[in-house]
Amino acid sequence: MKFVDLFAGCGGMSLGFEMAGFKNISAVEMDSQAAETYKANRVGKKPPIVADIRDLSPFDLGITGLSNLMLVGGPPCQGLSLAGNRDPKDPRNSLFMEFLRIADNSSFSCFVAENVKGILSMKTAKGEPLTEIILSEASKCGYNTKIWVLNAHEFAVPQSRTRVFFVGTRENREIYRPEPVLSRWSVWDAISDLPEIEAGSGTDFQEYPSQPSNLYQRWARSDSKGVFNHIAMRHTKRLIERFKAIQQGNGVGSVSEEHSQRKRGDASCISGKVFSQNNYRVFPDKPCPTIAASFQSNFIHPYKDRNFTAREAARMQSFPDRYVFKGKRTKMSWEKGLSQYQQIGNAVPPLLAKAIAESFL
Repeated sequence: MKFVDLFAGCGGMSLGFEMAGFKNISAVEMDSQAAETYKANRVGKKPPIVADIRDLSPFDLGITGLSNLMLVGGPPCQGLSLAGNRDPKDPRNSLFMEFLRIADNSSFSCFVAENVKGILSMKTAKGEPLTEIILSEASKCGYNTKIWVLNAHEFAVPQSRTRVFFVGTRENREIYRPEPVLSRWSVWDAISDLPEIEAGSGTDFQEYPSQPSNLYQRWARSDSKGVFNHIAMRHTKRLIERFKAIQQGNGVGSVSEEHSQRKRGDASCISGKVFSQNNYRVFPDKPCPTIAASFQSNFIHPYKDRNFTAREAARMQSFPDRYVFKGKRTKMSWEKGLSQYQQIGNAVPPLLAKAIAESFL
């Protein structure tokens, strides 16, 4: 079966479907750095379309005359949640409606749309549940749509990550949600074989220092001669001292005033703002908490006094080591484009996407 990936990001959803045997014929991603990652990992294949989906038609996607395609993607829903006088037929109100606009084309027989769990409780300014609007609009397009709430950890991803999937099918086709697998991996299961590096160290490419110690590591290393994107962020001496004071299962809120978070631009003043997952040192023997787009300062390595590298996060998102991330490693809030960390945090875990894809086989 062939598929089209909208809001493709760096390619997590596409990779999962490809691992299940599906063939990608078109992908759309607006961010140039994420699109660069997508392209770099699919040498010899059609590059993604770097554009705003609102400016594209089914003809632009190259699907004219095709049939029995699947549409996948992770459209955000901010427009629907904030709209005042929302017209559900107006695609400008939501990128999810743009997703359904493309899904309405006769080329597609099914779709999978991913979103955060919060969408289940989101409402418009008029108090209308977003899920009811989405299901209604999908029905108008001829789809029978189900909602699956899945935790990636149940599908061999070393991370506790709950996401919502809207699964739509035409022609009364019955699709069953994937069954959880027996393999459940922890943080240390995922990253213990990677080169040991301290804050500010690491190189673009490193050889494996040892043999894999479990099936997950063996899988992650397949078709890879070594490790890419494993460079640790530089930290100030003050920040490293704070990290040393944080025990596994605790964050910045657990430290003394001496090591507490400071105001931006004035290190002499305590911030007063404490977020539960900021500078949180993960447990090695448990799945990682959810890797979000902002994770670059969220988590501390279970044993090292530093944040995760992009590769460590990629392992916990179930990207194999052969998947190389492009663009800046990190970026400041005012800089444009998605960094490697943001690309990884935004992605659908490939092994979770693979499990969903296999439900259609």
